[in-house]
Amino acid sequence: MNQYLRDKDVAKMLTIGRSSVWRMAKEGKLPAPLKISERVTVWKLSDIEAFIASRMEAVA
Repeated sequence: MNQYLRDKDVAKMLTIGRSSVWRMAKEGKLPAPLKISERVTVWKLSDIEAFIASRMEAVA
């Protein structure tokens, strides 16, 4: 079962600001979010975890 994160949760996981989350998503640096209603946009937890893992591998 998929878990979903709002922008504030993604920002907390990445230790960045919410505006940075949106900027990075717009620039294609983050996985694309899912718009589940007119006012609600989420990211899959698994996508964010994979993004973090790939960044960790790039640094190592």
